[in-house]
Amino acid sequence: MKFQTKTSLYEHQQRAFNKIYKLKVGALFMDMGTGKTRTAIELAKFRSEKIDKVVWCCPVSVKETIKQEILKHTDAKDIYVFDDKTTDENLPACEWVIVGIESIGQSDRVTLAINKAITSKTMLVVDESSFIKGYHSKRTERLTLIGQKARYRLILTGTPLSQGIVDLYAQMKFLSPKILNYASFYSFSANHLVYDKKFKHRIVGVLNEEYIASKINPFVYQITKEECLNLPEKLYDTWYFKMGDSQKIEYESQKQMLIESIMQDDLNIGDIFTLFLNLQQIVSGFFGTRKYNTKREQVMLNIIDTFDKDEKVVIWAKYKEDIKAITKALENENAGKFAVFTGETKQSIRQSLINDFQSGNTRFFISTPSAGGFGITLTAAKKVIFYNNSFKYSERMQAEDRCHRIGQENKVTYIDILCSDSIDGKIYRALLSKESVVEAFKKEVEKIKDMNEKDISKTIGL
Repeated sequence: MKFQTKTSLYEHQQRAFNKIYKLKVGALFMDMGTGKTRTAIELAKFRSEKIDKVVWCCPVSVKETIKQEILKHTDAKDIYVFDDKTTDENLPACEWVIVGIESIGQSDRVTLAINKAITSKTMLVVDESSFIKGYHSKRTERLTLIGQKARYRLILTGTPLSQGIVDLYAQMKFLSPKILNYASFYSFSANHLVYDKKFKHRIVGVLNEEYIASKINPFVYQITKEECLNLPEKLYDTWYFKMGDSQKIEYESQKQMLIESIMQDDLNIGDIFTLFLNLQQIVSGFFGTRKYNTKREQVMLNIIDTFDKDEKVVIWAKYKEDIKAITKALENENAGKFAVFTGETKQSIRQSLINDFQSGNTRFFISTPSAGGFGITLTAAKKVIFYNNSFKYSERMQAEDRCHRIGQENKVTYIDILCSDSIDGKIYRALLSKESVVEAFKKEVEKIKDMNEKDISKTIGL
């Protein structure tokens, strides 16, 4: 395998390379926007005489982006991207193979093909390794088993511990079970995790962190954007609106169900998640087949009116119904050309949508964090609207950093649209505290379950 690079490393990327290049396995825990991909390419170049190919596993939504990054930084031309027709029988012999992580868990066809592609002379890269943090998930088990064949294994992520130290186990096991030196997750948890006595799956403490740090340190390079990049600062603003009467009635009904469950001590994480979804959908303007006249779209348009006429804008929204409402509002106002980037967007056109936005052909880039929050670059925008928010802090940070990364020369302003006196505020406050909103609420439940109905309603802040 031979190729040349066309770009140079930044100083922090060179430091990362210097730490990892002598190892057969390693982890680049580098903040979003600091150039993990370029560093991984440099490691592949150094090993090029010892390997026959690089197999690059990444979120499905960024397969084409990874291809474009390889083309940008190297003279490589022999690149194959998995599609819905790839099998172990028609997989071509290529030096670069790109496959979606999710597909390995969902498709036997993809798993068989990737198993054939990986040999003892393969360098296996798992990009956004937080996707394999679940030690018991099918994709984690399959990728870990198949990956054992590869001579070199590398994981990349900017959020290695989105849910705490428990996330390390599967990622380190993928690299090598000898790193942490535990035969199973249960032995790992027995030595390092403290569980709630009542809610058996809730982790309330961590033990022997120094041991874990000493074990992983030789294999990990970690850096934040603040440590290595002189990026312009982030700015934040919030705009508010109130629910309409019909929304308020439905909202209070759903909130009452939540309060009653708390009082009856009959609430699990699935119930919380479902009830929170219901509340968020109502304030977003829909619930089931019902639609509500909401001011959220108008607030978005009012925000856009404060921007320069041709200023480029990224809009993040959680639900399909949100996307429909946003695009309809922009069309009615003739606000400008927009691109829609969701899980349903065809892989074949995703990169062209990004290119059009970056080059100036498109004014608005509208996406869900689950589809567009990983791996893509949207530095043409310095204004970002969060139409509503994900429940996860890690998804919010991923979405923010599509614009705040290498190549951004302007201050980026993030504007949240919040419904007053609703779950929107609770979600926003949890994100400011760098917490998952559901996990934050679980902590509150124990404190408030013995209160009366009125006090519960006031305390939970919904």
